[in-house]
Amino acid sequence: MTVKEFADRFGLKPLSLPEPDREVQGGYCGDLLSWVMGRAGADAVWITIMSNVNTVAVASLSDVSCVVLAEGVTLEDGLIRTAEEKGVNVLTSDKPAFTLASEFGGAV
Repeated sequence: MTVKEFADRFGLKPLSLPEPDREVQGGYCGDLLSWVMGRAGADAVWITIMSNVNTVAVASLSDVSCVVLAEGVTLEDGLIRTAEEKGVNVLTSDKPAFTLASEFGGAV
């Protein structure tokens, strides 16, 4: 499914959606950026609570299809623009990371 379809299906709020037609395949949940770079697969959904500039950089380097910020975490306006410029899809949810991972598990 596409990132847009994924967001709609799970009620995720888009913060940055420059590539809505990007395919979603697999997932990774973690906040240690060096681990994400080495373990998140291309086209994966990355669930995290990290919301700094390094998050956007790691998402771009790891080639994930989207970042899902858990627990109501959001991005500052300047960082949203950076994500859009780098082609990084960022979604947010009020749900905890564990709940999101459980819900996404069978879909990706």
